[in-house]
Amino acid sequence: MTEHTHSEAEYDAITDAAAHWCMRLHANDCTEQERQAFAQWRDAHPLHAFEYEAMLEIWDVAGDLPSPAPVVTMVRAKPQTPWRTMGIAAAVCALALPLAAFSGWHLGWLPNSYQHFESTDHVRTVTLNDGSQVELNLGSELTYSNYKDQRQVTLKKGEAFFSVSHDTRHPFIVKAAEGRIRVTGTQFNVWMYEDQVKVNLIEGSVLVSSNDDLPDDGLRLGPAMQASYRRGDFTPRISDTYDNDSSLAWRQGKLVLDDLALTDALPLINRYLDKPLMVADNSTGSIHIGGIYNIKEINGLVKSLPRVLPVYLTRNANGNLVVNAIPQKTPKS
Repeated sequence: MTEHTHSEAEYDAITDAAAHWCMRLHANDCTEQERQAFAQWRDAHPLHAFEYEAMLEIWDVAGDLPSPAPVVTMVRAKPQTPWRTMGIAAAVCALALPLAAFSGWHLGWLPNSYQHFESTDHVRTVTLNDGSQVELNLGSELTYSNYKDQRQVTLKKGEAFFSVSHDTRHPFIVKAAEGRIRVTGTQFNVWMYEDQVKVNLIEGSVLVSSNDDLPDDGLRLGPAMQASYRRGDFTPRISDTYDNDSSLAWRQGKLVLDDLALTDALPLINRYLDKPLMVADNSTGSIHIGGIYNIKEINGLVKSLPRVLPVYLTRNANGNLVVNAIPQKTPKS
């Protein structure tokens, strides 16, 4: 049986349909009937699902569009569609409309290049379109978009070490959780796990903000300084990097735990696990662990915990391994 080869017109029609469904499914008034119709369209051909996934990436990039100046209108009618929704929709449509994409670039609304990178079971070094180098730790993912007035990276998960090409007129911005790191050219590391972020500066300077909605550019870091924040923090916490800091040991394939309480060690360990390891209680979390481990063998570290610490492992209802302290025997009087 000969496989059907799509014509250019058929490909364009599939792209248009994918853009339509991407916008409808993100609309507040999308109905259940529309969702069912979309599912039928998506499942009708593998190319439909492929094109829709591509549209979702464009939608994700467009969600970071810079805010335009507000438009004042005297018309009082039904509530207007938010500018961000319109901007995202324009970005999705622009995939099939070169003129719209060209105008969007000059307005600073759309990137003229987009890259997506993931690392799974090995440390990966990638080159961004601006010439910057990025090392990705295991299980990390980021996107790069080049706008007219800025270069923008979104760290979706994991950890990355950046060597940024210098360009004072075209700042380099890394978004992580709800915060951002703004630079022009430097070397720094960004670690993210769930809602926690830590930035270590190696060379140059960066501005770190824990809240992307705040108007200022954040707090400045110099070499041998670090900033940390959680999602929702108003400002990041700034501190000096201590002499034996091991934050970059992952670049040599190592995880260094320097006599840390389990509560502090678990976010570092869990970065490499499919299901996060948990502690049963505060008493267990206060037990300390140390050592140097291969980042590809963290599952082995977990299994070895009962041999090196006074703990045993159980599994909770969600399938997570749980570390439990062995009860201390009370001496007989």
